[in-house]
Amino acid sequence: MFDVSLGRRDFLRVGTLGPVGLTLGHWLGARRPAFAAGDGERRARAKSVILVFLGGGMSHHDTFDPKPEAPADVRGKYSTIRTSVPGLHVGELLPRMARMMDRVALVRSGTHNNESHEAATNWTLAGRFGGLFGDYPSMGSVVAHETGFKASLPPYVAVPRNPSFAFELGKSAFLGGKCESFKAGDPNAANYKVRDLTSPEPLTPARIERRRTLLEAVDTLAGRVGGDDQIATYDEFHRRAAEMVLSPASRGAFELEGEAPELRERYGRTTFGQSCLLARRLVERGVRFVTVTSGGWDHHFKIWEGLERMMPIFDRGFSALLGDLGDRGLLSETLVACFGEFGRTPKVNQNGGRDHWPPVASLLFAGAGVRGGTVVGASDRTGAAVSDRPVRPGEVAATIYDALGIDFHKQILMPDGRPVDILPEGEPIRELM
Repeated sequence: MFDVSLGRRDFLRVGTLGPVGLTLGHWLGARRPAFAAGDGERRARAKSVILVFLGGGMSHHDTFDPKPEAPADVRGKYSTIRTSVPGLHVGELLPRMARMMDRVALVRSGTHNNESHEAATNWTLAGRFGGLFGDYPSMGSVVAHETGFKASLPPYVAVPRNPSFAFELGKSAFLGGKCESFKAGDPNAANYKVRDLTSPEPLTPARIERRRTLLEAVDTLAGRVGGDDQIATYDEFHRRAAEMVLSPASRGAFELEGEAPELRERYGRTTFGQSCLLARRLVERGVRFVTVTSGGWDHHFKIWEGLERMMPIFDRGFSALLGDLGDRGLLSETLVACFGEFGRTPKVNQNGGRDHWPPVASLLFAGAGVRGGTVVGASDRTGAAVSDRPVRPGEVAATIYDALGIDFHKQILMPDGRPVDILPEGEPIRELM
């Protein structure tokens, strides 16, 4: 007997869709959850979210929560500088961001209690604890599920890829491949072309029509299976694939050559800088959730060398993103968040580094009604513990969902029919708004 499910998977894998590629095939072709999307929206302040994730954990002591009066082994190497907010100081490696702090709300009291990269990354990206391997979908996947496919571009894009400790193919969890992120690749690479929207050979009208006919034939066969067989859930994904492949607007969203050279230089010709620029292009074209991943912040050794290499790149790229969004009138409708999985230890260790420290981290928010120049919470005199207004991952996720108009108290069904809350706890950080 012909294995219909295998036939459909082979159909995808051997490239009948050509330009779609394996990653998009995975995103479009996984099993649809046994529940409807799109019914969880309420009044939104933001059209889109850009989450800049600092994988490994940026040191709060040396950046946004300096302790100039602490002992030398806590204070570290750097002095502080004034910002555009009276009385607010940041580390000296952030001169551009210092001028932007009146557009930013700074949370100095992010906290949880898990020091594992994997578990903490999944916790902070999902807003709820799911163990080492992350049993719950990331915020981006939930947004994709709840908002659905309302544009020619996917609702959830990761630039250049998912955070390294978030298990590349796992963050949609039980929501399935449809809600997984679309991985854009490195926009700073030479001759960058987004891998899943680039055709390896010219698309002639005859080839386009042949592919559409094949899709219709396979979908007709799928429909005859009936019931809830997996193959019967792929029709929507194939149609979306064809739309994306054939849409110049979709491919054009990733073509950074269209940007002025001076603007690209403003962001910085680095993976992080160009990723921030691509994120702006994507939300400008309707993508609902973009994750920009900046890895390499796990500075157990020689932290000063690491920060002096990475901080100028971050300072330039992130400040350019905020400024560019503001210049284009997009900041009022885009929520920008920036954080990692935890902070770093108060004391510099014997290797000249700082280790994992989940009790305290700094987080940044801007846009979509966020009150710029606000400081929420505080850590103690050595940055070792929260001394005022702890902010937990569930509150961060609730803030993001609330900005997009998503009911985070809603229950969604797992594939076995069990209901699960989007968030079991946490309310938006009201002080930000």
